Amino acid sequence: MVFHMKTTLNIDETVMKQLREAAAKRGTTMSALVEAGIRRVLSPAPSTHKQDDALTPLPAWHSGGARVDISNREELYRVMDED
Repeated sequence: MVFHMKTTLNIDETVMKQLREAAAKRGTTMSALVEAGIRRVLSPAPSTHKQDDALTPLPAWHSGGARVDISNREELYRVMDED
């Protein structure tokens, strides 16, 4: 058995105009659209990432190796100052 409840909502005029137009365009009632919207908001969000989806591998390239050991501050500064 389905029960319906009447209620009062305060809706912005521009939203109400869009609701009226959408209901007319779809051949349905404004109440049906509002209820569908509320149901959509209240339903659990669908998962955006499936466990079975394989991730695309990241690109890889050979950089030619490190020019300097970055833990050696003096050597790092010397290489940065070159140019």
